[in-house]
Order: sequence, then structure tokens, then C-alpha cells
Amino acid sequence: MSVKLVILGLLMEGEKHPYEIQQIVNERHMKHYIKLAAGSLYYAFDQLERQGYVEVVDVVRDTNRPDKTIYRITEKGKQHFEQLLLEELQKHEHIHRSIYAGLSFAAYADAAKVSAVLERRLQETKQQLEKLKWIFEQKRPNEYVAKLYVLKGVIMHLETEIEWLQQLIQVANNKKLHEKGGS
Repeated sequence: MSVKLVILGLLMEGEKHPYEIQQIVNERHMKHYIKLAAGSLYYAFDQLERQGYVEVVDVVRDTNRPDKTIYRITEKGKQHFEQLLLEELQKHEHIHRSIYAGLSFAAYADAAKVSAVLERRLQETKQQLEKLKWIFEQKRPNEYVAKLYVLKGVIMHLETEIEWLQQLIQVANNKKLHEKGGS
């Protein structure tokens, strides 16, 4: 996910300062599907300003806090936003997950220990799923359909992962991780 897309997308909603962008990402629970580090956020704002995609509209000075630079998206930025959006929608990504690397060698480990770890992961995934279902229901009445489909997609992935983990745990419990040709 492009940090610049997130910034420009949120600026499409109105003028904001970088810290406010970070807060919105947290408040909207976007951290479940967008990686956004605070350091990269400020750097991206600098780049966007230099490229003419955002502009400073105000600097709020407070004696007790650092200055807050308020930005807005420019017309050039709106065009760039749409270009980034369409590029993101077209991207095909490889699925790199740490669990896959571990499972590649699970046949060489104690099946009971593997099963215990997978069981913990299953419980955590179920908790995450319930949280996201709750968030979905809270957002449903007032959120754009496209944003709801992001959450729906994450929910569907988690439901599939739960089913997959349950099958995998059964295989581990039956001490079949070291066998060949099963599924």
C-alpha cells in the first residue's frame, strides 16, 4: 500500500496535518490492512509537497507543542491520487507470510509443539475476526460501500484462514505433518 495514496486519499476528505492522518488511520482501524509508520508519513508529506501534490495552508503554533503544518491536496495532487489509486487496484502481490516459511519445515519439528502454536494462532485469528466483524457492523450505516468491502475482504480472508488453521491443526494432531502426498 502506498503511503502517498493514504495521505492523498485522506486529504481528499479535507485539510489535515500529518499527525491527524496517523490518528485517522488508527481510529478507522486501517492498521488491519494498511502499514503506515509515522516516520514514513512525514517523509511522504515532504515528497508530496516538493512534487506539488499537496500544499501548506496553515501552520498552527502552540507554545507547549510543536508546530502543526496543515496541508491540502492540490489539483495536480487529485490527478496523482487517482493515478495511484488505479495502480494499486491493478497490483498483483505475492503472498509472503511468515507462517508459510515455518510450515515449510514443520515436518522436522515436534508435532505437538507445532499444534500448540497453531492453536494459539487460531484463537488469536478468531479474536481478530470478531473484532473486525464488530467494526464492520459499527461502520456499516455511515460508511462508503467501497470501504466496507475492504473490511469484508479482510473478514473473508480471516474466515478462510480459520478454516485452514483448523485443518492444519488436525493434521498436526494426527502426527501427519511429516507424511508426503496428503492434503
